[in-house]
Amino acid sequence: MTASEAVTDALRDLHARYAGVREGRRADYIPELARSDPDAFGIAVVSMDGHCYSAGAADTAFTLQSVSKPFVYALALSTHGLDEVGRWVGAEPSGEAFNAISLEARTGRPANAMVNAGAIVTTALVPGSPDLPAFSRILTCLSRFAGRRLDVDEDVYGSEAETGDRNRALAYLIRSTGTLPLDPVAAVDTYFRQCSVRATAVDLAMMAGTLAHGGVNPLTGETVVSPEVAAQVLAVMATCGMYNASGDWLLRVGLPAKSGVSGGLIAAGPARFGLATYSPLLDAAGTSVRGQAALGALSERLGLHLMRNPALPGSTVTLVTTADVLPSAPSGRRERALHERVGVVAAQGALDFTAVERVLYALDESGPDRAGPVVLDLREVTGVDPVALALLHAGLARLARDGRRAAVVDPGDRLGPPDVVRERTGQDLPRFGSREEAVERCAQAVAGPVRAPTRWPRPTPGGR
Repeated sequence: MTASEAVTDALRDLHARYAGVREGRRADYIPELARSDPDAFGIAVVSMDGHCYSAGAADTAFTLQSVSKPFVYALALSTHGLDEVGRWVGAEPSGEAFNAISLEARTGRPANAMVNAGAIVTTALVPGSPDLPAFSRILTCLSRFAGRRLDVDEDVYGSEAETGDRNRALAYLIRSTGTLPLDPVAAVDTYFRQCSVRATAVDLAMMAGTLAHGGVNPLTGETVVSPEVAAQVLAVMATCGMYNASGDWLLRVGLPAKSGVSGGLIAAGPARFGLATYSPLLDAAGTSVRGQAALGALSERLGLHLMRNPALPGSTVTLVTTADVLPSAPSGRRERALHERVGVVAAQGALDFTAVERVLYALDESGPDRAGPVVLDLREVTGVDPVALALLHAGLARLARDGRRAAVVDPGDRLGPPDVVRERTGQDLPRFGSREEAVERCAQAVAGPVRAPTRWPRPTPGGR
């Protein structure tokens, strides 16, 4: 049991809320997709520090389908640059369905890279050679975004190829306008394989997180694409990723997103989180019903809307250490050994969901072997929003249930009144006016009843 599992609890709550939704139907026009489990439903979130949280069927594998489009677009942009890619495919919302004939009247260019017509062109822009075919480049790119090697579901690929006449027709139509830089048959075959790459909701959250992290995979640390390319892709996702529902999605949810007819759905909070869901029951636009509801609620609950809560500058967690390395640590061997068993975490600035997740994770990592008492120093915290406060209370309660004693330096009463803290954390959480005093009380608790009273001493004036 860890403090950061309070984030997982929030995802489990959302999963429980929407798992019973039965609206929608599977994409039966691709026979293999019609065999998916209609009850499957998973949610995953990845932070910019590479921390992953999930609930439900987040490890169930399914094919990317149209969720692959932003990442192949990123590959094309990385290879050719925005201006050259823009010669072949536009960046304007089509206001039409994913498989519509969305071509500019004058140039014949597809409207954007998120609709099928544009995605086929984008795929065709990926260079290939006898030694390194285009699809090998695509699969390697998708795998780098996910942070692990992905593979192809050959059954789904065969099903796509057998029923994909509309996409072939789109490719031939685009070719007739002169805006498809490859043989239509080859372009569509590579596109079918791209859509048939298999991943999980956790993988998709990591892929979305890589875009949100400026092109750097939060787990592996690898730079997959440049920050400029990541920003360009997110911009097109924001305006075009949800097809003819993109405007309403951006208005209500406020995150760049991309859906797929297998049931996958990703969203990215720049510099904050990558989010993903999987549920194969789709609405009329081909988007997961449960996924839309869950990500919409998650954005609302955690304050992720781009236009309402920009990413916070600076570092939230300023210190994660043990008390024996602090300037105030005693010099005596026994006293220093006691202080070595006390973890210390300090935070600063305004705490929202993004910031408090880092604090909770730091609490878990503090102390030797992630055990023993811990001091949480909130003196430099300027404010805590309601979502962050609830998660902080839940995290401190989890530490207590795990047998880890906590003390808080909170002269500004950021945690709230003592009776509220008691109700939400299940304990009379000791609060102090100085870090030194909190550390000393924790060290006394480590020493045992000979060195410390059985109950926490009353804090000195200035604390709670």
